[in-house]
Amino acid sequence: MKPASTLSFYTLIVLLLLAGVSLILQRHWVYEVPLIHGETQTVWSVEALVEFEAGDQPVKVSMARPADQPGFTLLRQSGASPGYGLNFVDGPDPRAEWTIRRANGIQQLYFQVDVLESDMAQSEIITPPVLMEPDWQEPYRSAIYRLSKDAWDASSDNFSFARELIKRLTEEESPQHIQLLKRAYNGRLPNLLAEVLNNSSVHASVVYGLELEDRRRRQMLTPLLRVWDGDSSKVFRLYEIKDERPLADDEEKPLLLWEQRGAPVLDVIGGENSRIRFSMLRREESTYSALNDSLPLQSSLLNFSIHSLPVAEQAMFKTILLLPVGALVVCLLRILVGIRTSGTFMPVLIAIAFMQTSLGTGIVGFILVVAAGLVVRGYLSRLNLLLVARISAVIISVIAIISLFSVLSYKLGLTEGLKVMFFPMVILAWTIERMSILWEEEGGREVMIQGGGSLITAVLAYGAMQHPLIQHLTFNFMGVQFIVLALILLLGSYTGYRLFELHRFAVLKR
Repeated sequence: MKPASTLSFYTLIVLLLLAGVSLILQRHWVYEVPLIHGETQTVWSVEALVEFEAGDQPVKVSMARPADQPGFTLLRQSGASPGYGLNFVDGPDPRAEWTIRRANGIQQLYFQVDVLESDMAQSEIITPPVLMEPDWQEPYRSAIYRLSKDAWDASSDNFSFARELIKRLTEEESPQHIQLLKRAYNGRLPNLLAEVLNNSSVHASVVYGLELEDRRRRQMLTPLLRVWDGDSSKVFRLYEIKDERPLADDEEKPLLLWEQRGAPVLDVIGGENSRIRFSMLRREESTYSALNDSLPLQSSLLNFSIHSLPVAEQAMFKTILLLPVGALVVCLLRILVGIRTSGTFMPVLIAIAFMQTSLGTGIVGFILVVAAGLVVRGYLSRLNLLLVARISAVIISVIAIISLFSVLSYKLGLTEGLKVMFFPMVILAWTIERMSILWEEEGGREVMIQGGGSLITAVLAYGAMQHPLIQHLTFNFMGVQFIVLALILLLGSYTGYRLFELHRFAVLKR
C-alpha cells in the first residue's frame, strides 16, 4: 500500500472500532442492556398473526390472550391493526378484541406480548367449568364405560385417573374398544379425554398452550388437558404421559398457556377461513429494563437494535447476525492458519445447518450426503453434460439422497436423522461439484484435505456462533458488527506467513 492509502485504511479501521464501541456502550448505559449473558433474565416475545377473509361487512374478532401464570409474568402487550379498533378486555377470560365497520379481502391482525420467565409468578384460582355429559350411542357408550372403569379402578384421585386414561388412549397397541374410540375422535384426543372425564363427574376442559422455542415462526397452539380436583387443577401434556419418562434437558420447552379456561381461542364475526399462527423469540434483558416499562426500548432513533421489528423478522435476523462471526472464524483459519476449504464461505453455511441439526447429527449427515453425491457426480461426468444441466442434476440428486436418508432413519427409529433436511441443498450441490472437479484434477488426497478443512472450519464456526455470550452480543448490540468488520479488514491486509507455511518451510531454516 502507498502511505496515503495506508493512512486512510487504518483511519477507517479506527472509525469502525470507535463506532462499534460507542454503540455498545450507549446500549449498555442508556438502555440497561447487560454486556454479560449471565446478568439477565429471560424474556419471550410472542407474536400472534390472525388471518381471515372479510366479506365487505362489519367485523369483530375476539382472541384469547395469556395472563400471569406459574413460570411467566406478563410484561407488555400491544397490537398492530390499521383501521381497526383494539381493546384489551380483562376479567376471568382476558381477550383482545378488534372491531371495524367494514372490511373486505384478506385481513391480517397482529398481537404481541412479552412475558418474563419468573418462578415468583402465581395465577389466580380458575373456576372449574360446568360438567358436560355427552349422550353417546352404542357401541361407543359401552367402549367408554369399559375404558372409564378400568382407569378408575387403577387410580386414586382425579389426576391419577386422568393419567391412566391418557396412558391407555396413547398406547400404540390397544384393545379393540379403545381403537374404536380413537377412530371416532381422530385427531381430537384431548376432546375425547375431557368428555370421558366429564362423564365420570370429573371437571376437565381442553386448553391451549404454546411451546416456546427460540426463533420459531408460524407455529400453532398445542391442545392440552386441564383437570380439576377440588379447587386445584393441573395441565397435562399428552406426550409426557405417553413416553412415561421425564423430558431430557435439551427437550424441555417452556409452556405458555395461551387460553386456560376452555373458551375458544379465536372467534371471528364477519369473516371466514380464519387462522392464527405464532412466532416467538427468546432474548435476555436486565432485571431493571425488563420490569420498567418506562424505558424507551423502541422509541428512540439512537436505540440501534432490531427489537422494533416484528417477532418473525427478529427471529430471522437473530441467525443472520451470526454470519459475520462465522466469516471472521473462516478468515482467521484461512489467512492466519492456512486451512484450505472447499469454497470460501461454504463452511459458514454448513455451520448454520449444524445449529439446526445438532453437531453430531450434522457431521454424520454432511459426510454421508457428500459421499453419496460424489458417487452420483462421478456417473454424471461420463455423460458429458453442460455445466448448468449437471449442477441441476446434482441438486435433484442431493434432494433424493437427503429424502432417502430421512426415510431410512425414520424407519429405523433414528429420529435425529430427520434433521438432515436442514442442510442447504444448493450449497451441498456446489460442494459436490467442486470436490468432483478437484478429484479429477488434483486427486483424492486434495479432496480429503479441502473436505476435512471445510468440516473443521464449520465445526469451529459452529462453536463460536452457538456460544450464548456471542449470540447475546450480536443480537443486542449492533456495534459488534462494526468491530467484526474492522477485524476482517485487518486480517485482509495481512501478508505474512501462515502457520502451516511456517511448518512447511522449517526445513529451509535447518
